[in-house]
Amino acid sequence: MIDDIKKDAAERMGKSVDALNNELAKVRTGRAHPSLLDHITVSYYGNDTPLNQVANISVDDARTLAVTPWEKTMVAAVEKAIMSSDLGLNPNTAGTVIRVPLPPLTEERRKDLIRVVRQEAEQARVAVRNIRRDANQDLKSLVKEKLISEDDERRGQEIIQKLTDQHVKDVDELLAKKEEDLMSI
Repeated sequence: MIDDIKKDAAERMGKSVDALNNELAKVRTGRAHPSLLDHITVSYYGNDTPLNQVANISVDDARTLAVTPWEKTMVAAVEKAIMSSDLGLNPNTAGTVIRVPLPPLTEERRKDLIRVVRQEAEQARVAVRNIRRDANQDLKSLVKEKLISEDDERRGQEIIQKLTDQHVKDVDELLAKKEEDLMSI
């Protein structure tokens, strides 16, 4: 029973760390990366479809992405979707290829992005701690139902705490890596 709680908590904490990793990938650094456009959706025959399902996204050079829609009729829709996104990008269309230049980051913008990244990391830490709380409550309920002893509960809480510490450490490492990435020119 304790192993089930531990396994569930470890899985959920791992998902929280993965979710943070995905969120941090969306925060752009000075380099072009295809995942920057992952959250953009395009109206494709009346349905909102992720951009990577209607076009090929590649890196032209360090500061330019190339988006090639699979259908010529989608060029205008893809360009409009990129422009209206929250990334503040201005795509240039040349025939069927849409080039998306990434402007260099100013010092002020870098600090804003670091603030955003820290908030995301803090949310991930809170999520991990909430999972710890849930697991500890599950252990307490097992003690109340007399399915495990109080010693087993204490051991279980120690295991859950070690899991929590490891996942919070993972979050901190991701944050440090992203901050370093944002501050490098």
